[in-house]
Amino acid sequence: MATTTYTEIRESEKAIRGSSRYKKIKWGIFLVGVSVFAQLYNYQPLLSEITSYFHITPAESSYLVSASTFGMAVGLLLFAFIADRFHRKDVILFALITSSVLTLVSVWLNNFAVLININFIKGMCISGVSAVTLAYLAEEIDHKNIGLAISFYLAGNTFGGMFGRIVAALISGWFGWQTAVLSIGIIALIISIIVYFYFPASNFFQPEKLNLHDKLLQMKSIFKNKKILAMYVVAICLMGSFVSVYNFLGFKLEAAPYNLPHYIIAMIFLMYAFGIFSNMISGALSDRFSTGKILLTALILLILGTIMMYLNSLFLILIGLVIFTMAFFSGHTIASRVVTTLAKDAKTSATALYWFFYYLGSSIIGSSTGVFVNQNNWIGFFGCLTILGIFALLTTYFTTKRA
Repeated sequence: MATTTYTEIRESEKAIRGSSRYKKIKWGIFLVGVSVFAQLYNYQPLLSEITSYFHITPAESSYLVSASTFGMAVGLLLFAFIADRFHRKDVILFALITSSVLTLVSVWLNNFAVLININFIKGMCISGVSAVTLAYLAEEIDHKNIGLAISFYLAGNTFGGMFGRIVAALISGWFGWQTAVLSIGIIALIISIIVYFYFPASNFFQPEKLNLHDKLLQMKSIFKNKKILAMYVVAICLMGSFVSVYNFLGFKLEAAPYNLPHYIIAMIFLMYAFGIFSNMISGALSDRFSTGKILLTALILLILGTIMMYLNSLFLILIGLVIFTMAFFSGHTIASRVVTTLAKDAKTSATALYWFFYYLGSSIIGSSTGVFVNQNNWIGFFGCLTILGIFALLTTYFTTKRA
């Protein structure tokens, strides 16, 4: 009886919507998302200029993006084992500060191979945020507000990605890619300072020394859950398709018959605003309706948007990109929520593995589809992405049809 009362008291002390602590967590995590995703993909809108600057192919230029996301994937595996040994805020601050320094250092590098390695290390550092943030929100936010809190975190990531890409694309077009990267690095460093003073430390987390055997047993239990495994497959397909589109669609739009200038192409990243909207809507709907049905709908729309982007009409391409972007963020929101919900006591490991597969898809698929772009084979490019969408759809259907 005493234990139950104590648990209820602790639960009631968690941050609730409208409280000062909730607001600090909400806006703090928003800034973290801005920093992480502005840095992680700061080279994505610069790939055309990078291709010319280093005299390489479009597929090779995408290695800068893939190096960062592969670093994320590797780092997440590492943090899956050690994240619970350190305070959540300490891990987040480590990620923000080290990544900011590496972004600033990369400005003065003119060797493409070294630049790739710096991006890989930066991705490993940044991975600390993704490894602990969802667990932090689950621990510190009242369970009644957790769906909205996760949606807000993902929306913050979306805004950060959009903001960083647009800023980098515009500055690069006028002043060069080095100035663009420098600007992102300075913004990230300022955010690190703000988070240090502003972001609340964990009240409901105690560092644990979990031995390797226990952690492996925990992960083994995760891989026995077919629904969680399905979400990992969905994560690979979703992120691989998404990064491919935003890596290479600019190459199609800057060529004939469109011949769009850099400042117009930069505006395609405004499509992320639709992602913020779909994040919030899908997060709210998931509190009322079956997550399986919402995810299936999102994947169908993803396939539709992919097919539309292959068409020749610029208007239909942009409409397809809107549909594709909204579907991606909706699917990602639902898949990450399913993993967080089903993982129970293994939240840190399960979410770290989710992010691992998520960024593995970005690294492998996000660059390999560039082979089609090298050959100006857009039917092969969008055909490959359509197959990925269908595979994710079938995986989701067969693992949720009995739910």
